[in-house]
Amino acid sequence: MTQFAPCTGKQACTEDGTHCRGCGRSHDEIARTRAAIDALVNVAREYGYDNVEAFAGYVARRINKKLSS
Repeated sequence: MTQFAPCTGKQACTEDGTHCRGCGRSHDEIARTRAAIDALVNVAREYGYDNVEAFAGYVARRINKKLSS
C-alpha cells in the first residue's frame, strides 16, 4: 500500500504532466477523489443535512471499516 498525500494548497497544484508536483498524486487519482467527494456533497445537500460533521464522520468510519475488513 502507499500513503495518501493530501493537497498541499491550490497554489501548489499543477495540471500538466501525469502527476501533480504539489502532492505527487496522479491527475486521475485527484479527479476520482474529487468526483467521490462531489457525490457525497450532493447527497448531503439533497437531503439537507444540518449536521454535516456527523455525516462526514460516518462516511470516514465506514471507509475505515471497509478497508480494514
